[in-house]
Amino acid sequence: MFAMASQLETYIREHEDRFLEDLKGWLRIPSISTLPEHVGDVQQAAEYAADQLRRIGFEQVQVIPTKGHPLVYGEWLKAPGKPTLLIYGHYDVQPVDPLDLWESPPFEPTIRGGNLYARGAADDKGQTMLVFKALESLMSVNGTLPVNVRVLIEGEEEAGGESIEQYVRAYPERLQCDAAFICDTGMPSPELPALIYGLRGIVYTEIEARGAKRDLHSGMYGGVAPNPLHALALIIAGLKDAEGHIHIPGLYDHVRQPTAEEEAFWREDPLHTEEALLEEMGVPQLVGENEYPALERLGARPTLEVHGIVGGFTGEGAKTVIPARAKAKISLRLPPDVSSEEAFALFERRVHELAPPGVQITVRNIHGGESVLVPVDTAPMRAAAAALQEVYGREPVFLREGGSIPIAALFYTVLNVPVVMMGFGLPDDNLHAPNEKYSLSQFYKGIRTVASFLQRLGA
Repeated sequence: MFAMASQLETYIREHEDRFLEDLKGWLRIPSISTLPEHVGDVQQAAEYAADQLRRIGFEQVQVIPTKGHPLVYGEWLKAPGKPTLLIYGHYDVQPVDPLDLWESPPFEPTIRGGNLYARGAADDKGQTMLVFKALESLMSVNGTLPVNVRVLIEGEEEAGGESIEQYVRAYPERLQCDAAFICDTGMPSPELPALIYGLRGIVYTEIEARGAKRDLHSGMYGGVAPNPLHALALIIAGLKDAEGHIHIPGLYDHVRQPTAEEEAFWREDPLHTEEALLEEMGVPQLVGENEYPALERLGARPTLEVHGIVGGFTGEGAKTVIPARAKAKISLRLPPDVSSEEAFALFERRVHELAPPGVQITVRNIHGGESVLVPVDTAPMRAAAAALQEVYGREPVFLREGGSIPIAALFYTVLNVPVVMMGFGLPDDNLHAPNEKYSLSQFYKGIRTVASFLQRLGA
């Protein structure tokens, strides 16, 4: 009944090249939301998304100014009696450093080995564009959509998502829907589709340690002067031990116990996660809390990671300086029931407890977002699972993912609707790293899957 209609399949197949060119055009825009010099590029990427919606036939298409980067909104509400789906994506991308590790320029989309290489190819322009093309295909072939659709695209996902959170909380009535759909996730392999039902929250912090009022000569002051870099090393070592246990009192108090089904799935590991991770990362062994299986550590346990330490002399050669200041950037990933606000308070208190004498410590909360755990037995999730099975030829697995998409929790709690997280990224897509890529096969399969999902949702 829901097999891909021949006319729709023909349309998608005949327009695949143009779909790819539209994606390439978007990828050429360096919409890096965290760098002020790219404000104009971010605006241009928003306008590009708005133009796509207008071409599909959406109405009330707006590029909405915010205190940060603009939101893009559009709606098509001409299916009376059918459910309304709120579709989310983001058009901003991560910085590209280190640039010398890219095999081709990050904003010149390049095809190699069946993959499209560019910053944003997988996260999230490629995934958002395939949703646009599924909508276009249905509209072009049928002259209508099987469900009512609202689209809300943001430009600050990689920078904390403050503007979209304010908008959703301020205007929930403008976003009324029966379900939300986020295409910003992935699957374990090209042959194994997945639906994500859980995401961790996040707290991203910066610790600044200050010692003397200026940099000092280590021969003249070594042994008596406080060293902010050493202070940060002591603090970091105290926050997490060599076995991966986080030493922040209270952090584990509210970690939810997994269900028996989850525990069995994680321990049996039918996806062979550990072997796949070792091969993908190119490391001899996994680290972390070895008493928990890899799948549980990836998606359901708190984590603490150091992302960068700056201070002192880092050039070639030697300079015997004791720096006056040093900074470390550290994030926590948080499972359900551990709020970002509570986790930051616990983190800040622990950092001050660990700080050695002689240094002043400032802890900043750069951004945070909440975790989400959604029911798997809802009509939208069943429709998504059936669509994946149709296109990929096998039932999807249901996974909890370690990443953070704060908007998912926001839709779930503020709009009080089921959230479908169905994406087509692959583990080796190099998200946030040099040589980010997106499988062309996944891109085209994604278009077909989303079209099927929309049809099933409206049936």
